[in-house]
Amino acid sequence: MTLLEVENLTVSRKGGKALDAVSLQISAGECIGLIGPNGAGKTTLMRAALGLIPSAGHSTLAALSPAARAARVAWLPQSREIAWPVSVAHLVGLGAAARGRGDDHPAVGAAVARMGLGPLAHRRATDLSGGEQARVLIARALAQEAPLLLVDEPIAGLDPAQQIRTMRVLRALADEGRGVMVSLHDLGLAARHCTRLVVMRGGRIVADGRPDAILQPALLAEVFDITACTLATEEGTIFQPLATVAP
Repeated sequence: MTLLEVENLTVSRKGGKALDAVSLQISAGECIGLIGPNGAGKTTLMRAALGLIPSAGHSTLAALSPAARAARVAWLPQSREIAWPVSVAHLVGLGAAARGRGDDHPAVGAAVARMGLGPLAHRRATDLSGGEQARVLIARALAQEAPLLLVDEPIAGLDPAQQIRTMRVLRALADEGRGVMVSLHDLGLAARHCTRLVVMRGGRIVADGRPDAILQPALLAEVFDITACTLATEEGTIFQPLATVAP
């Protein structure tokens, strides 16, 4: 089942196009890694697809009412600031509230447990570390129980163990039948946990396919300016950047 379709999505800004005629589909069961260098257009693509910024072209989500969109997609932006001194449980419950549900909905407890936040549930969210706050906001998105999740750099600021746990959660959601698009810079985690990689550069999609087909030397050099070592193991793909191509 297709959960999101965008066609010729374009965002124009002074000096050029931040997004240039991008088309793609996201289906149930996919965990898509949205990758590319800084300024490639990854955040712009997700925000335009959601109708949060002006754009030309077509997105199946952009024209929906807020309530209808909340039933179909959960959005986690890059910003991790928590302004209100509410409990972790209450903040996670706001995800359920987007669907007209209460703090006591089972989805809230499930999201808290999934992100390992049980011991923190009754603490004020503003008292937590930056990494803990990030996990709380991920849990809030999970509690919405939308068929599609768009998450922008969710592992930024997390320690290695929590980065792995978060990517496992996102992949598990896809395996359970939801659709996930996650932007990230860690190509090793993308290779291990994503079913598909979409590569952006200069506001365009330049490659789209399985991780093993995408993370090839020519593309890594052209798009990311790196060389890397890739090793297939019983535990999954190990991907390690080695050096920059240009001095």
